[in-house]
Amino acid sequence: MDGFRSEATVAAEMREGVHALLAALEPEQVRELRAGPARLDAPEWREWTYLPGSRPGLSTEGLDGAQRDAVDALLATAHSAAGAELARGAIEVERHRRAMAGATGADRYWVRLLGDPDGAAPWGWRMNGHHLAVHVLITEAGMRVTPHFIGSEPARIPDGPQAGRRLLGPEEDLARELVTDLDAGRRAKAVFAAAPPDDILTRDDPFADPDLLPDGLPHGDMTPGQQGLLARLVRRYLDRAPAAYARECWSETVARGPGALSFAWAGGREPGDRHYYCVRSPDFLIEYDNTQDDGNHAHSVWRHVRHDWGADLLRAHYTDQHR
Repeated sequence: MDGFRSEATVAAEMREGVHALLAALEPEQVRELRAGPARLDAPEWREWTYLPGSRPGLSTEGLDGAQRDAVDALLATAHSAAGAELARGAIEVERHRRAMAGATGADRYWVRLLGDPDGAAPWGWRMNGHHLAVHVLITEAGMRVTPHFIGSEPARIPDGPQAGRRLLGPEEDLARELVTDLDAGRRAKAVFAAAPPDDILTRDDPFADPDLLPDGLPHGDMTPGQQGLLARLVRRYLDRAPAAYARECWSETVARGPGALSFAWAGGREPGDRHYYCVRSPDFLIEYDNTQDDGNHAHSVWRHVRHDWGADLLRAHYTDQHR
């Protein structure tokens, strides 16, 4: 994990990043950046997708170099150093995919600013496009950064200057090591299907529902070594976020008891096999699939049952306003 930054420090960095972006934009671009309803708990804010296609907001496609640098700098503030590398990687792999398909033109992602970063009211921002979805909300009480989605098509770049690159390789390898280490009895609980689903099961649902996922193998039924692998896998996702928020989420899991975690797998266990896995708990869920394009197209998502879209912070803020 990179150096610790408090949530207040991260929020200040984001404010600076937003101001730098606003200063670099033309008036019409600022209007596009601010597209959306005034209240941050409006249903529209829960609309998202990781599929190709346009979104509301400011498109990066027409930005000049300084403007795009400002977007990239803002994107980095929502992550740890490792998380920022993943987010940049999703964009880089998407460029490779488009080049292999003969597509021309600039990157196509959309950025939206929610609320006023200089006021006392909640505010936030998001960046969305094919295989990248980052959602940030900040109040005086804290910050939230889920849903968080990273995809990679291809999962392994077959040729060219980046040949062999596996953006989500650690996410895949840790889970495979875990399922491979299970004995027959434990594996029978963990593996819920011989054929994996074609995509993550929660898709782009507005609400995270762990009950959509299979029960899998409980943490308490694993050996200590397997429990350690599961913890490393979970931290791989949580540690995408700035350290303060990642620590908060992990501390919540530890306080509840890691026995609430479970792990499930579907598909083959050999490298290159189509496969899927998930981790569920009462607080969050993690999903990963590498099933499309004959097992060379990966999706990964981290959702939080209460924190997605900053719903808990918004609820507290609006409740306090009406007391």
